[in-house]
Amino acid sequence: MMEEVLKAFKCQGPEERIPVLRLELDYELALLHEAMMENCWQKMQESKKRLVELRREMIMLEAL
Repeated sequence: MMEEVLKAFKCQGPEERIPVLRLELDYELALLHEAMMENCWQKMQESKKRLVELRREMIMLEAL
């Protein structure tokens, strides 16, 4: 988990990564909504997993 933060920090500063991360969150939420409308359990689980990862990264970046 800490490796992800260091990797993100090295690629771009938190002030540059956070807006991109918000767009990624919005996109993943749209994918989750689509999966729910299709009633596709597998796609829903994949989106939820990705959302957890993005949320974790956002929390870490905001703490920096």
